[in-house]
Amino acid sequence: MRTELKEELRQKNYDIKYGITAKLKKKAEEEEHQLLMAWNDAENKRLLERRMERLQKEELMAKARQLQYDQSQSALQEELLKKKEKEVLQLQEESKNFITLENLDQRIEECLNNTHNYNFAIDKEGRIVKRTAMP
Repeated sequence: MRTELKEELRQKNYDIKYGITAKLKKKAEEEEHQLLMAWNDAENKRLLERRMERLQKEELMAKARQLQYDQSQSALQEELLKKKEKEVLQLQEESKNFITLENLDQRIEECLNNTHNYNFAIDKEGRIVKRTAMP
């Protein structure tokens, strides 16, 4: 009986290691592996699609931000240009009264002919009270 049990046990061990049971187990593992690989491929594909959608959205948002930045910069440049043009026009207008070498003699003559006395005193109401004579 004992030898029969040992023989039966040896037969089971042999079947588990090398026999039909091992082949079935190996086949089941291969099938499970193939299923898991297919699931992994599908998951990778799904994640790739999501990543591509996200990258496209980010690209569109970056383009929109760049467009808005460009528009604000052009508006700022326009405003600066208008300000500078106004400043140039104001300086041109002021330059008409500048004293130059060409009109120096004329200006000196005008100052000598039109003397103005700024040496006077006023009262509390703002009236001129006392004025000194021009030399």
